[in-house]
Amino acid sequence: MDDTRLTRRNAYEIITARILAALERGTVPWHQPWTNQPPANLVTKKPYRGVNVFVLRSTTFASPWWATYRQVQLLGGQVPRGERSCPVCFWKWIDKSGENAGRHQPEVDPSHQRIPLLRYYTVFNAEQRRGIARHLPPPRSALLQPIAAAERIVAGMPNPPRLQHRSLRAAYHPSLDLVTIPPVADFDDAEAYHSTLFHELAHSTGHPTRLNRPTLADACPFGTTNYSREELTAEMAAAFLCGHAGIANHTFDTSAAYISNWWSRLSQHRRLLILAASAAQKAADHILGESVPPPENG
Repeated sequence: MDDTRLTRRNAYEIITARILAALERGTVPWHQPWTNQPPANLVTKKPYRGVNVFVLRSTTFASPWWATYRQVQLLGGQVPRGERSCPVCFWKWIDKSGENAGRHQPEVDPSHQRIPLLRYYTVFNAEQRRGIARHLPPPRSALLQPIAAAERIVAGMPNPPRLQHRSLRAAYHPSLDLVTIPPVADFDDAEAYHSTLFHELAHSTGHPTRLNRPTLADACPFGTTNYSREELTAEMAAAFLCGHAGIANHTFDTSAAYISNWWSRLSQHRRLLILAASAAQKAADHILGESVPPPENG
């Protein structure tokens, strides 16, 4: 059991440290403009999800393609000496006896016979590798109408909350299941309007009729860890949706005070980042209609 706890703690710390380093450089990974292809594995072509998107986005590489050292070798390439890898994490269910039960999401198993274990492995960017150019897919064409894509996301949300354009500020009201937001003309641009709306719609996915997210359903006073987790979940979900639509994420600023606040929160609560990113991925999936799981129970 001690080894399991150590592995879990190290995975949380390693992944969080990457994001903290980016914040120290003045970069907020979940606020970068996503007008190109999201990070994906070169061999499987599957996009990375959850916190891994932000970890890989925190690097300086332009290529979206990543692979493990072993995958690079199988493609006939090589990683030059001195290149540094980037960690990506995944969840496994582990039997209490220690036997691996396979990869799953980090919910609590009702039988209490298995525990979720956070593991990580390392990958290299295509720009760090030699001899694999022929395996790189051509760049994805940019979306021609990103605002239209954002509008389709809003219009296609299953079981949406009510939406009113009458408020002086953007907010989600759980008791009314209502999103209020100023009209698009009050924003600097349409991108800012839609990224703000995505943020509030992400909050609404926590409603009991949707994902029943505890950080929204329970009382979470301003300044508490759960309040911070819910806000980070909404920010990250907005970033996922902005990336899907091909627009920049303008939901919040990136001032020194803003960055310092998140650096402090994440450094004090190492699990906050990964749990919020997991919840954000589910929120974005729900809004996109790609996955509508049953409500969580805690």
